[in-house]
Amino acid sequence: MTSTPLHPRLAGDVSTRLETALAAVRRAAPTTLRWFNAADLDVIEKDDRSPVTEADRAAEAQLRSHLLAAFPHDAFLGEETGVSAGTSGFEWVVDPIDGTKSFIRGVPLYAMLVGCRYEGRGVVGVIAIPALDELVYAGAGGGAWHVAGGAEPVKARVSHRSRLAESLLCTSDFTSFRRRPDGVPRGQEARRRLEEACLLNRTWGDGYGYLLVATGRAEVMIDPIMNAWDAAAVETVVTEAGGRFSDWEGRPRIDSGDGVATNGLVHEEVLGLVTR
Repeated sequence: MTSTPLHPRLAGDVSTRLETALAAVRRAAPTTLRWFNAADLDVIEKDDRSPVTEADRAAEAQLRSHLLAAFPHDAFLGEETGVSAGTSGFEWVVDPIDGTKSFIRGVPLYAMLVGCRYEGRGVVGVIAIPALDELVYAGAGGGAWHVAGGAEPVKARVSHRSRLAESLLCTSDFTSFRRRPDGVPRGQEARRRLEEACLLNRTWGDGYGYLLVATGRAEVMIDPIMNAWDAAAVETVVTEAGGRFSDWEGRPRIDSGDGVATNGLVHEEVLGLVTR
C-alpha cells in the first residue's frame, strides 16, 4: 500500500520539491561520475573511520546549493555538512554517495540519496545509481517510479513473494552484523537466521539494495547500522512502491540506528528473526 494521502494544501509543495530533487540529482550525479574510477581520487578517513572523498563533498555541496536555493526556508541534513535549521516544516536529508567504500573501489552500485520530510514524515525520496544510469523516485501519495537507461518512467512495485523461503535477501555488509551496538550475539544470530530462512542472499547493498526491493527484484534489504541520511529517501520510495520500511523493532523510524525494508509480505517474518 502507498502512504496516506497528503492534505491538499501540501500536495503542491511536495510535487514541486520532488521535481527539484530530481533536478538536483541530475546536476550532481555527473560530479560523482567525474571521480568514479579516477586515479587521482583522494580518500580521507573520518573520525568514525569511514571514508570520504572530494566527490562526496562536491556532490553534497551541489545538492545543498540547488535545494536550498529553491527552498531557502527548508532545513537540511547532510552526511558531510551536518544540519542547518529551517522554518518551513520541510527538511532535506541527503547522502551524496551512499556506498563510498564501493565507489572508491570502482564498484558501480553506489547511490545518491535525496529525501525530504515534512514535520517528521517522509514525503519525497530519490535513489539514484549514477554509474548504472538508473533511479527510482517517489512523492507521498503518488507512488514510486523507476527510470533506467534514459527510458520513460514506469511504475515501481515491490514483489508478490510472500515467504522468506522464496526471497532474495540483501545487505550492505554482513560484517556489520558483528558491530551492532547491542552486541555480537544478537547481530550474528540475526544474520545466521536470515541467511538460513531466505532462498538467496547477496551483498548488493547500500541504496542499491533498497532500489531492488522497490522494483521487485529483491524482497528484503537490511542494515544493522544505519544513519538517518541512509534511510530518509529509501523509506519514502519503498513505502510508495507498496513495501514497508522500519527499524528492527518494527517502528516506522529512520533514526533508530538500524533499518529493514521488505515487500511488506515478509516483513513480520523478518522482524521475528532479528528480534528473537
